[in-house]
Amino acid sequence: MKTLKEIFKSHYDYRKQLFKLAKSDIIKTYKGAALGWSWAIIRPAIQIFVFWFAFSFGLRSGKPVEGYPFFLWLIAGMTPWFYMRDMIQGGAASMRRYTYLITKIKYPVCTIPTFVSMSLLMVHIGLLAIVIVIYIAFGYMPDIYYLQLPFYMALMFLFFTAWGLFAGVLSAMSRDFLNLVKALTTALFWISGVIYDANSVHVEWIRQILLFNPVTLIANGYRNCFIYKQWFWETPGEMRNFVIVYAVMILLSVWAYRKLHRDIPDVL
Repeated sequence: MKTLKEIFKSHYDYRKQLFKLAKSDIIKTYKGAALGWSWAIIRPAIQIFVFWFAFSFGLRSGKPVEGYPFFLWLIAGMTPWFYMRDMIQGGAASMRRYTYLITKIKYPVCTIPTFVSMSLLMVHIGLLAIVIVIYIAFGYMPDIYYLQLPFYMALMFLFFTAWGLFAGVLSAMSRDFLNLVKALTTALFWISGVIYDANSVHVEWIRQILLFNPVTLIANGYRNCFIYKQWFWETPGEMRNFVIVYAVMILLSVWAYRKLHRDIPDVL
């Protein structure tokens, strides 16, 4: 509990710096590119197009879902994935990326993954706005279910910020852990319900495991807003699973921070 209070206090004391550093992180990421921050949109747009083409023409499995074109179903789940993917890797690498904040100016270690997550969330909001425009272009106007999007964004931000603290501390202590995270990210994409409906998996125990995967839960939440038109309280099992996994993630983050944060400046 003492460690958790320390983490919250550091975030409160440095709340103004967090926003400035989040903005700086976006600039730093795309600095030197002629198109600048536009690459934050171009990269996911290219990947979405490739998957749409593969499933619509190559594999010929792009059937409409709930009356919506498969393309719209696909981007509803892939939009949060881009944030989650970047945060899985970027959160793990955050402390090594900002070594100077730890070794030179004694900036609080626990807040580094937070401003990295904030910068990625800003990019995500921009991409989400484009997705909404695409839905409108296809003739599907925003409805009351869109009001849930901030809720799912908050859940996503909270979980993967906690992940960033846990993974960032371990990656600062060991490059092997960071390399493992990078190696497993692609596998996580394919075993999560991003490009398929996890609820349609027929093997019960596999489906239950998938529904404890936070990536799957967030992708399902976005599709509930865009496609299935369900409120979050209509899927209490998924909300329960998310709370359980998030509680475990908080415990792991606090444990890692308490045990290792004093050693990070020496290792880096």
